[in-house]
Amino acid sequence: MIIILAAAPLLTVSASELPDQADEAVIGIRVAPPFVIEEEDGTYSGLTIALWEHIADQMGTDFRYTKHDIQGLLDGAADGSLYASASALTITSEREESVDFTHPFFVTGLGIAVSYQPTGAWQSFLAIFSFDFLWVLLLLFLLLLFWGFLVWIFERKENTEEFGGSAAEGVGSGFWWAAVTMTTVGYGDKSPRTLGGRIIGFIWMFTGIVVISFFTASIASSLTVTQLDTRVSGSDDLPFVRVGALQQSATMDYLDTERIRANSYETVEAGLRAVEENEIDAFVHDAPIIQYFTQLDFRNSVRVLPNTFNDQYYGIAMPLGAEYRNDMNRIILDYIASEEWEELRNRYLGD
Repeated sequence: MIIILAAAPLLTVSASELPDQADEAVIGIRVAPPFVIEEEDGTYSGLTIALWEHIADQMGTDFRYTKHDIQGLLDGAADGSLYASASALTITSEREESVDFTHPFFVTGLGIAVSYQPTGAWQSFLAIFSFDFLWVLLLLFLLLLFWGFLVWIFERKENTEEFGGSAAEGVGSGFWWAAVTMTTVGYGDKSPRTLGGRIIGFIWMFTGIVVISFFTASIASSLTVTQLDTRVSGSDDLPFVRVGALQQSATMDYLDTERIRANSYETVEAGLRAVEENEIDAFVHDAPIIQYFTQLDFRNSVRVLPNTFNDQYYGIAMPLGAEYRNDMNRIILDYIASEEWEELRNRYLGD
């Protein structure tokens, strides 16, 4: 975009700093909703657009927008053909070598988009009979049988009223006692009377607390994993699955640093569509951006995992040594502390 140099007291930019000595300042943008949104009539909106237009208004300047890819935004700011690049540009040490950034106006993190098939009540009920769930039930059954057998060993002769009969009947009574003791129901119909039996009972009471906690956690984990139906639960899983990221992005640089192989995509929509069509297992990008596209076009096929990682700081890029950088920083710091900015965040990103 191009900014007209008015007699604004805050801005001290020489004519040589403007691209082509023009009356307007050229502002590079890249469509990246909800930060830069291209409307049907060709105008632009979004959180970054609102911020930049506030800056331009405060500095009394005029401008025009031009669209670029990420590399174009950085190259244009570096060679001075762009007065500034305003989009969802992540501040990195490598980029700081060729351009200057303003103070961060937004802090987020990387998010992971994965395949998602929503389940109804009937599917959730069937998930109870997953292999993992049945395996936990079997382990619990064997554990109760083991402690029931131990208490029967001590009680079978001196407590025949409660643990007598055949071996099967005695062990069955022990199994029942172990179950009601573990669940703290404690009907009182069966209880050990011998010293050995009471020691077994004492140990099992405390062991049962741990068993109940483990059993509950295992069941919850089994049901959750079954319903999500995804191989990815966090960033630690990325080295072992098929990953995608936006080309030329800071995300791709991060994945390269972490030695995580990733397919590159020209747009966020293309990456999310690859997840939807099972071409990749996870698409990694800035969390608010993939959340926006997921809610817009992929609500029933792709979901974004709740946790973020590798903090991302967004700033506006400009040529190295630009004299107007300090003025822009002051305006940004005042604006992002205002109620108006909070309302804009809620409008474009939600509460």
